[in-house]
Amino acid sequence: MQGFPTLFAFQAFHSELTAEYAQLPAGFSPYLSGYDKAGYLELLKEIIVGDLDPKNVILLEIFPEKQKTRIDFYCTENALGIKTVCLTKLIPEGDKLYYDNNGQKTLIKRIYNRLIFDDLQQQEGLEGTIDLTKDYDVEWVPHPNWFYRISKFTLPFIRNPYVPPTFFLNELKAIPADLENYVLKPLFSFAGMGVVIDVTQADIEAVKDPENWILQKKVKYADIIETPDGMAKAEIRLFFFWKDGWAKPKAVHNLARLSKGKMIGTRYNKDKEWVGGSVAFFEQ
Repeated sequence: MQGFPTLFAFQAFHSELTAEYAQLPAGFSPYLSGYDKAGYLELLKEIIVGDLDPKNVILLEIFPEKQKTRIDFYCTENALGIKTVCLTKLIPEGDKLYYDNNGQKTLIKRIYNRLIFDDLQQQEGLEGTIDLTKDYDVEWVPHPNWFYRISKFTLPFIRNPYVPPTFFLNELKAIPADLENYVLKPLFSFAGMGVVIDVTQADIEAVKDPENWILQKKVKYADIIETPDGMAKAEIRLFFFWKDGWAKPKAVHNLARLSKGKMIGTRYNKDKEWVGGSVAFFEQ
């Protein structure tokens, strides 16, 4: 799969309920590339479980019961038949990993990874937790490195009319005079942590490791969706899956996010209504 922790399984059920309660007209679908709910969930299972016994595949998170996306864990368990396991509950023996499966120590052969290492570094009480950088005999879906490989680090290398100009802070020959039209972002963070929306020269000068930061041209989201208490912005995130044997990823589903804050995301919409996760439907 391309991408990283998101609501893959949940969206299959969410979009079905949304279509029902919104009385969606015929000819629209949240799925892409010819998929429907059954085909999408089957593809998800082929990629995550494959030809393994589901008991040997786990969804790995840190304190999953506390995560905002925990509803997706329950949907994943229901759709794929795998268990959600906390990092602190893994049992290492040599180069093998096990977990307690209803009282039975069970070998882990594949990990559906929902961990983000930035999140781990902010957690407390992880003393004695296993070191996942060791070479365990286990397959990863996806490998943790993908989070860094396809995230903000790629943006300065992309030249496209639909990608805002982005620069590594340490490679800038001159700071733009119109800093109000830029955002300052740490390369390796998640959920908008550390992002500076209203950038000043002082913010630039305060960065101690400019090689780990980017300066990106600001994108103005249009207030386009009418809600009972004002207009909302929206972004559509496409789910790309990349199955073994495919030449390239395929877009198969989506997640729409509504916002009334300066950024898209939960932490910027805590005091607002008619915001958050949704789904887009495309005319077939």
